[in-house]
Amino acid sequence: MKHEAVLAISALALGITLTGCQDQAGSGGAGARDQIRAVGSSTVYPFATAVAERFAANTGKKSPIIESTGTGAGMKLFCAGVGAQHPDIEDASRRMKKSEFEQCQANGVKDIVEIQIGVDGLAFAESKDGPGFKLTPELIYKALAANPFGAGENKTQKWSDVDPSLPNVAISVFGPPSTSGTRDSLAELILEVGCLSNPAMKELKEKSEDEFKATCTRIREDGKYVDSGENDNLIVQKLAANPTALGVFGFSYLEENRSTLKDVPLNGIEATYDNVASGEYPGARPLFIYVKKAHLQAIPGLKEYVEEFAKAWGPGDYLAKRGMVAAKDDVRAKNAAIIKSMTVLDGAELK
Repeated sequence: MKHEAVLAISALALGITLTGCQDQAGSGGAGARDQIRAVGSSTVYPFATAVAERFAANTGKKSPIIESTGTGAGMKLFCAGVGAQHPDIEDASRRMKKSEFEQCQANGVKDIVEIQIGVDGLAFAESKDGPGFKLTPELIYKALAANPFGAGENKTQKWSDVDPSLPNVAISVFGPPSTSGTRDSLAELILEVGCLSNPAMKELKEKSEDEFKATCTRIREDGKYVDSGENDNLIVQKLAANPTALGVFGFSYLEENRSTLKDVPLNGIEATYDNVASGEYPGARPLFIYVKKAHLQAIPGLKEYVEEFAKAWGPGDYLAKRGMVAAKDDVRAKNAAIIKSMTVLDGAELK
């Protein structure tokens, strides 16, 4: 009897939650919300928007609202709670962090479905009129770190101060803000790798993860790195006006603007579709969407919208034409199965 009572209470609680989803509009007014809402990554934004357009055309339903908030800011919105006043989907250019998963759980967002939709590259680019940079994670770290290798404030002014082989021009990098998943990828894929070129930093990582992160991922704040917001197209425009500057953004923005921009190779490897897909390019990273399972029945079309990604993420499909790199066959098959069953993320392997 006790077990049956617990099940009854759980069912009642779930019913109340779903009723809340159905009875509250996204603005908090009366009536059901009849439009899907997604927040998050500016890198995923054009792909989520393309899927939204196809979904609306195929179903006749309203096109989902896609907001480019940045991955970190989107996670806060997504994890704030369950109900129509909260987003249904988080678009992410990195994997959910353990701390974010725990925040979701604490706010009642218990059943989260994680779906890898493709692969992207963290691209470095310059104007077609740029000096022709060739960089490595170590050189980028030395140029951008606030306190390179813990040796004191970064005083370098020109790229040639970092290494004599580099152009004799001022260090000027337009990149994503701290709320962006692209910024997290810059820290993890480039800055940490460059920092670990120093054996002492490997020892520091083993000794104190916090000190390691502060030393290896904190970016200088003297104007050499310019936080350019969540609109990556603005960085593209700034590179046209500043031919000796560098830009950091998702690979798709480089692909769309190769008429005005050129790729900056990392470790001698260019950011091409094939190099990103194979993982050979140092800046390759997975792209995700996160879905609230509790919203699937309450928000019209949510399941169909998510299913549309699986119809669009192959090498020859329309997301590839928008600049997204298709994941390997086995990864796509695995995530198609997750969409079909809506398998819930357990969070055990998150960092």
